[in-house]
Amino acid sequence: MKRVILPIVVICASAAFALAQTTSSTTTTTTTGMGTLTTYTPGSSFVVKETSGPVTYAYGDTVTYVTKSGKVLSKEDVATRIKVGVPVSVGYTTLGEKRVISRVEIDD
Repeated sequence: MKRVILPIVVICASAAFALAQTTSSTTTTTTTGMGTLTTYTPGSSFVVKETSGPVTYAYGDTVTYVTKSGKVLSKEDVATRIKVGVPVSVGYTTLGEKRVISRVEIDD
């Protein structure tokens, strides 16, 4: 009986450890920065003047552009409304030293 229980305990412990590692590595924290957009080149350059000074953000795989009321902006809206001088709120994750944009919010 002892020979059967020990392998089962080892297998369960290994599975629990693997699950814990997967869960913790997929958890990300989104932080928000706020200020005025000072440099904007779609897909390559996004710099915001914040209270601490200019902050450069990197582009990730996808960026969602929305208004404060939650309306998702179309590509055409982004082309006309996201421009230098506009106040923005930037949701980002940190990847090493980079701040990677996930969401940009503008006034309605």
